[in-house]
Amino acid sequence: MAPKRNCCPGIDKNEPKGSASHGTVIYLNSTVMGRGDDALGAKLLGVFLDTLAHFAPRVSHLILVNSGVKLACVGSPVLEQLEALASTNIEVLSCATCLNHFGLAEQLQAGKVSNMMEIIEVQTRAQRLIAP
Repeated sequence: MAPKRNCCPGIDKNEPKGSASHGTVIYLNSTVMGRGDDALGAKLLGVFLDTLAHFAPRVSHLILVNSGVKLACVGSPVLEQLEALASTNIEVLSCATCLNHFGLAEQLQAGKVSNMMEIIEVQTRAQRLIAP
């Protein structure tokens, strides 16, 4: 009989729930904040990221999915803010599937390429999840 394989490499199913929890996790799935006026939404997101720097010690991860991955790439109007947040030990994770979809895999500048397994792991260990 073949040994039972773990469907989730790197994740121990026997690990107690709640162990190695993360602080606050920020989840961005767009290049704008809110719905309605995209110019206003882009401005609001920039202000949000600037203000987030004041809370950096409480934030463990910044997760970027869908068009949110564009924020961490060449030409992003908030690239400086993301690089500054990453330098404060906030782990910036960009979805690989999303980067590939937009043809941006080679243009990532802030943080690292991630996958859904890691993204869900971070979310499930978060003490608080914020999706502005």
